[in-house]
Amino acid sequence: MDRAAILERVIALVCETLEADEADVDETTTFDDLNADSFDKLELVTAFEDEFDLTLDDEVMASINSIGDAVDAIENAQ
Repeated sequence: MDRAAILERVIALVCETLEADEADVDETTTFDDLNADSFDKLELVTAFEDEFDLTLDDEVMASINSIGDAVDAIENAQ
């Protein structure tokens, strides 16, 4: 799957999970920008793992702070 397709799916998951407007979310958006707390971030990582059928280790999970970080982590895990 190419980066653009991953990005599109990640944005959709983030918007669904955090009830954000897709118009306000892009690759540079941080989870802090979306007022996500640690529980939201955990929920998002779980959603990413389920959606892309992969497992992210704790170190990688801790490094995901933006939409772009999530896309990078998913690309690297595939």
